[in-house]
Amino acid sequence: MSNIIPAEVIERSILLIRGQKVMLDSDLADLYQVSIRRLNEQVRRNIKRFPADFMFQLSEEEYDSLRSQIATLKTGRGKHRKYLPLVFTEQGVAMLSGVLNSDRAINVNIEVMRAFVRLREILSSHKDLVRKLEELEGKYDEQFKVVFEAIRRLMLPQQLRRKSVH
Repeated sequence: MSNIIPAEVIERSILLIRGQKVMLDSDLADLYQVSIRRLNEQVRRNIKRFPADFMFQLSEEEYDSLRSQIATLKTGRGKHRKYLPLVFTEQGVAMLSGVLNSDRAINVNIEVMRAFVRLREILSSHKDLVRKLEELEGKYDEQFKVVFEAIRRLMLPQQLRRKSVH
């Protein structure tokens, strides 16, 4: 299954919204190879399985912000969404395999769960690295300040690194 869906594709689909790591219904529908309409239809039919900490609908502002960031708006007649997108937390994604009930849904969910775990591990190791760097910084004097600043800049995401350099 991991050959069919590269981990990077899934990881790029995980967004941070309202302080939670989530995936858009449209991205999940693409992964499951079902229409957004079918995915959301199954969710509505099984709404008790999707409490607010598993799934929520984006506000107009959140959707507009996402559209401007990742250009999700398609052009042409019938290409605009009637309803605001749903987003699913890790638990909501896990629940989807049960309501979609296909081998593909099960396999996609396994890969998505692995991506969420990898993301947690990366974030955790990043926090550990920051803590260790702060400890080292406290032990050494001014002459290493430039080195520590360079290391911190390298730890920033690539987009921020460019901004902080200029």
